[in-house]
Order: sequence, then structure tokens, then C-alpha cells
Amino acid sequence: MTDRDWNAQNRMVVAEFRRSQGRVGGYFADKPLLLLTTTGARSGKQRINPLGYLADGDRYVVFASLVGGPTNPDWYHNLVANPDVVVEVGTRTFEATAVVTEGEERDTLFKRQAALHPQWASYQTFTTREIPVIALTPKT
Repeated sequence: MTDRDWNAQNRMVVAEFRRSQGRVGGYFADKPLLLLTTTGARSGKQRINPLGYLADGDRYVVFASLVGGPTNPDWYHNLVANPDVVVEVGTRTFEATAVVTEGEERDTLFKRQAALHPQWASYQTFTTREIPVIALTPKT
């Protein structure tokens, strides 16, 4: 899939998500989905990406898998540079702080997600990089 195709697909998922109060069909029909808005590391522009997530208490955890691609996705680089993000879950929109988890916490969260959605475990087998696990904590 080309970048142009990927961006077009993301725009369609974002539109469906917002039109349907956070519910979408297709691949994401049976998976929890959120919209993550990051600020471009170089451009400063707002970027929206639909992402699967794992609920962890009051946090939402996302995974920079890029379907097991060899590099981290652009949105990951954006939130590392600018950890203040906006999250949309269902009909709720809130500001959050993104923190890349490490060590045992990262491994535990990744294993929980892989147990619920086994494709995440397969994504790790497609790449030599460790897939980053990011916790999104709502600001109070």
C-alpha cells in the first residue's frame, strides 16, 4: 500500500469513527479504536491516526507496530518530539500526555494486547525492532 493509499484509508476511518460515535466497520469492527492527534515533529501540523488500543486503568495504551514494518510509524516520532496529544475514544475527546513505556511495564502491556488480539504478537515476528508501547494518560 502506498503512502497516498494509507492516508486515504486513514481519512475514511477517521470520518466513519466521528460519524458513528467511535464505531467503525471492516478490520476495526471488533477491535477497540481511538483517534490520536499528534503534532508533526518537523512540520508542526496536526496529524490524526486511527489506532487500536488497550485500556489500562485511566490510561489508553497504543502500539507503534506499523504492522511489523522495519521502522516506527511517523506518529510515534511525532509524539516522542511532542508528547502532548489529543485522544478521541467513542464520543469522548481529551488532552493526554504520551509516555513511551520501557522494560517490564512495556513487556506486560504488550503481552496483554497480544493475548487479546494475537495479530500484535505476529507483528513483532515481522521485524527486528522492539515495537514501542505508548501510554496515553489523560490530563486532569
